[in-house]
Amino acid sequence: MNIDAATFLSVDLPALLAALFACLSCALVGNFLVLRRQSLMGDAISHAVLPGIVAGFLVAGTRDTFPMMAGALTAALIAGGMIELVRRLGRVEAGAAMGVVFTGLFALGVVLIEQGPARQVDLDADCVLYGQLEAILWLGPSAWADLADPAIWTTLPRQVLQLVAVFAFCLVVILAFFKEFTLVSFDPGLANTLGLKSGLVQHVIVALAALAAIASFEAVGSILVIAMLICPAATARLYTDRMGPQLGLSLLIGGATGIGGYGLGAFGPGLLGFEGAVSAAGSIAVLAGVILGLSILLAPRYGVIARNARRVMQGAPA
Repeated sequence: MNIDAATFLSVDLPALLAALFACLSCALVGNFLVLRRQSLMGDAISHAVLPGIVAGFLVAGTRDTFPMMAGALTAALIAGGMIELVRRLGRVEAGAAMGVVFTGLFALGVVLIEQGPARQVDLDADCVLYGQLEAILWLGPSAWADLADPAIWTTLPRQVLQLVAVFAFCLVVILAFFKEFTLVSFDPGLANTLGLKSGLVQHVIVALAALAAIASFEAVGSILVIAMLICPAATARLYTDRMGPQLGLSLLIGGATGIGGYGLGAFGPGLLGFEGAVSAAGSIAVLAGVILGLSILLAPRYGVIARNARRVMQGAPA
């Protein structure tokens, strides 16, 4: 399988960068969702943003990025507040509250999108589920030498620049408030005792998750967003008990999954003698699941095999 430089730089490189930074953003924020046992929040957000997207279009009258992202982010924050409200007033578990809220908001979005001018919003089922990585093109470079020009990087596709900016913002916020996020994630009661407003910190975490999900949603779709909010963080948790190493390991896993999954989807069939390619976003999600599954079995301390081996050595039944 031969791929010329111009084709790779114009077609594969921008899609690969979008996949990479989408995975990094979701993996970074997902650590705090996993620790707070709110892994389904990513699923809730990916459904709840639909009425926000439509509302952003209806208010602004345009499909530009800023108004639709602002609407989506507002809807995600409202969804987070509604989930907490339903959980407290209804005295139900968080998973049930999420299910009630995100299905209701998604239904509201479907109703809005069928009304008058909202029909102009271009939403396709495949795009919503799998994103449009393969449609992200970079017409700037035509040879490897072109990448040495710093100006060429400013012509990257909007989706890539958006994902880079979101990842940088999330990283800065998490590093700046690392202690607060960690304390609230592990023990919100202690955080309140120490004078830290755990509710406010939790809302900030939800806002970061919403921002990462919304920025990634257009490029990679809801399936990959949900997978990357959960799998890298859950995998990293099997290898370490310390928050700092967990963040670093989840980023490593997320980055490797993004690059490896895209390579498998784009070039794997060709290497096996088949024509064409498969969904890159689907390949990345599958690879993330495979890595998590193997880690559940093989992790040196918390893996199933290691735990059973310790029980056998201690004389307890496996």
